[in-house]
This record gives sequence, C-alpha cells and structure tokens, in this order.
Amino acid sequence: MSRRPFAGLAIAETFSISGTRLAQIAIPWLVLTTTGSATWTGVVGFAEMLPYVLAKAFGGPIVDRIGAKAVAVIADSLSVFVVGLVPVLHWLGLLPLPVLIAIAVLMGVVRGPSDGAKQALVPVVAEVGGLPLERVTGVAGAIERLGGTIGAAVAGGVVALIGAPQALLINAATFAVAAFCIGVLVPRGAASATEGLSSYLEDLHEGWRFLRGDAVLVGITTMVALTNLLDQAWAAVLVPVWAHDSGRGAGAVGLAFAALSGPSILGALLAAALGERMPRLPVYTVGFLLVGLPRFAVFGADVPFWMLLAVIGIGGFASGFINPILGAVIFERIPKPLVGRVSALNTALCWALIPFGGLLGGALISGLGLRPAMWIVGVSYFVATLMPLVRKSFRQFGDRPALAA
Repeated sequence: MSRRPFAGLAIAETFSISGTRLAQIAIPWLVLTTTGSATWTGVVGFAEMLPYVLAKAFGGPIVDRIGAKAVAVIADSLSVFVVGLVPVLHWLGLLPLPVLIAIAVLMGVVRGPSDGAKQALVPVVAEVGGLPLERVTGVAGAIERLGGTIGAAVAGGVVALIGAPQALLINAATFAVAAFCIGVLVPRGAASATEGLSSYLEDLHEGWRFLRGDAVLVGITTMVALTNLLDQAWAAVLVPVWAHDSGRGAGAVGLAFAALSGPSILGALLAAALGERMPRLPVYTVGFLLVGLPRFAVFGADVPFWMLLAVIGIGGFASGFINPILGAVIFERIPKPLVGRVSALNTALCWALIPFGGLLGGALISGLGLRPAMWIVGVSYFVATLMPLVRKSFRQFGDRPALAA
C-alpha cells in the first residue's frame, strides 16, 4: 500500500484549486473594471463555463481509454500557456473584450478534462493507499476547501496589489505545479485505461446509460445542477458587483469567498473522520439548507460586514460535509471500468447550468437591481434544497451497493 499517489493528487488539487479561485476573482474583476458592465462580466463567465462543461462531459471516455494521469498532466500543462496569454496580451495592448472571451473559451476547454481526470483518480488512489473511500473523499473535500480558502483570501489582495492581468501569472504557475505533482508523484499504473475495441461514442453512450438508470445519481445531478447555477450567479456577478458598488473593492470579494471556504475545511475534516457513521441524507440536506438562503439574505438585507462574514462562515462549515458525502455516494455506485466516463458525465451535468449563472446574475441586476437579485436567487436556492424531502430517488441515498469490478 502506497500513500504517495494520494499525496501527489492532494498537492496538485491544492494548487489547481487555489489558482482557479484566483482566476474566479481576477477575470470578473478585470471585465468589471474595464467595461463597468455586470452583463459583460456574466458573458465572460459563460464563455468559460460552457466549454468547460462540454469538454468535461465528452472527455470521460478519453480518460478511461488513455488514463486519468495522462489527461491531467497534458491539460494542466496547456492551461499554463492559455492562462498566461491574458497578462502577455494585456501588456502588449492586444486584449480587447472579444479576445478575452476567446481566451476564456480556451480556458474552459482545457480545464474541463483536467478536472474530470483528477476526479477519476480519487477512487484509484484510495485503493492504492488502502484507505476507506469516505476518508479519501473527506480529505479531498478538505483540500478543495483549503485551496479555495487560500486562493480566495490571497486573490483579493493580489488583484488589488498588482492588478488582475498580472495576478493571472500566479494562476498559470499553479497549473504548472499541479501538472508536475501528478506527473512525478502519481505512478503511471495508478490509472488504468479502458481496453477493447468499442468506439468512442459507444463508450460515451454506455456511461450515459448507466448514469440515467441510477435513480440516486439522477436525483443528485438534478439538485446539484440547480444549486450550482445559483452559486455561480452569486460568485461570478452578485458578489463582485456588491463589492464594486459598495466601494469595498476586490479585497472584500476575497474575504467573502474565504469566509465560505475556510470553515468548510473543518466540516470536511469532520466528514472524513465520521463519514462511515454519519446519516448521509439528513447531513446532506441540512448542509445545503444552511449554506443556501442565509448566505444570500445577508447581502440582500445589507447587514454589517462582520455579520455577513459570520453567516457565510456558518454556511461554509455546513457545506464542508456535502462534497465528501456526495463523493462517496457517487463513487460507490459506479463500476470501476466506467468511473472516468460516468463521473465525468455526472459532474458535467451538475455543472451544466453554471455557464448560465453569470448571465442570470447579470440579467437580474440589470433588470431589478442588486438587492432584489440577491433575494430572488436566495429563495430559489432554498426551494432547490427541499428536493431531498420530496423526491423518491433520494430514499436510497444512504445505501452502499456492492460494485462490479
């Protein structure tokens, strides 16, 4: 049993997620400060996220065929070049909005398969290390939250200090570190490619057929897709516009994101320690309820900044339990030969509405104003989080089916 592959994946994820959080602040801030338009800010977010979702969905069979390690290393290496184009073209005076949108599309195209490949490595490194799946998904969740906290906390200050285009150089460096860690620390045999003579489309259809036939996975996908849409509206447009209009600046955006991600580390670590004993569905439902409406309400009510951060932090702690539980439930239900394509399709469908989140946020602000937009999105989030209480598909959420090899 070797823990080295998991350590390599953990380090890579930490740097990759931290860099992604930096980009999530730097790019919207760049668009908002250069155009002054919430709508264009949402359009740029759409331009990145739609290709991201499509590339992740259609990249699943490739992950199964050539191996998750190879896909992750190649895609992260390409991300170094693509992200680095933004500051270079900005310095040369060659970064009009259409060019930035085109770069955002390329960022989504290369980042989608990379994230899908890293996700497919989770059950593999758990098996190599002899670790319970709940333990690995819990630690992975804590790493994701830690990366989000570091990235969010540092990003606001970095953007304010050196500017959004220059900050993206740091983002490019994080992708380089991620590619190096997976390339060196994850052994070549840690991810097995699919064997056989089936076609790409047959592989893709097989993954889709399995996913749509599992009621639990369908229920999870539907609920998470809706909440991700609303989360994206909050992160990509609503919070940056709030910080810009209130005069708090990019640093406040970083603090808000850090307040959400920071306490969630503790929640994810507790999920890792207690995962096998927790009642999955109640914890999952309560976590979503606490991280949902209250987070939007404090912005809509215009409360003091310290109270806003406190409410976001409580929701962040609760949200830390969600992804470790989801990861264990999802991977337990997918046969090993289908992990790449099914997990990629599941994640892609969960993210399918994210490209429209920025457009939704921008449209609501343009039509109704910031405060009504916060309340509308928050109430919608609350309605979505009631799904486990009304959908029959969630009744088998806590089952641990035996998987086929």
